[in-house]
Amino acid sequence: MLTKKGKYGLKALVHLAQIEPGKTAFVSEIAEQNNISKKFLDAILLELRKGGILRSKKGPGGGYALAKPASQISIGQAVRILDGPLAPIRCASKTAFEACDDCDDPEDCQVRHSMTEVRDAISAVLDNMTLEQMVAKRSAPSVGEQIL
Repeated sequence: MLTKKGKYGLKALVHLAQIEPGKTAFVSEIAEQNNISKKFLDAILLELRKGGILRSKKGPGGGYALAKPASQISIGQAVRILDGPLAPIRCASKTAFEACDDCDDPEDCQVRHSMTEVRDAISAVLDNMTLEQMVAKRSAPSVGEQIL
């Protein structure tokens, strides 16, 4: 499940993807417009900056901006930076595998095999979705609003 940290991070990224290229946004502006605690958002944006998704500038005209085009930012990468592995359980993770205490044979565990399929499905969606696509979905009319 996506945590609040992950959700707020994605909301901030969508916000930043919609500002004019070359411009920056203040944490307070992003927080206010997206109903996020400024203190919590500060920590989230710092993690995204350390993860290479954002850049920051101090002083006049300072703030945060995307470090690369939205078309080159994978939602899966952002979620992993903020929330860790996509697998629902550790033994199904590719990057943070941990055998379960109660499992004698992880290779023969049906729960692990099923959760590996879940991880692969989540990864297939999030790793192939860019921030640019997420922003486009936000501005596209929903199915009920489309005129046929």
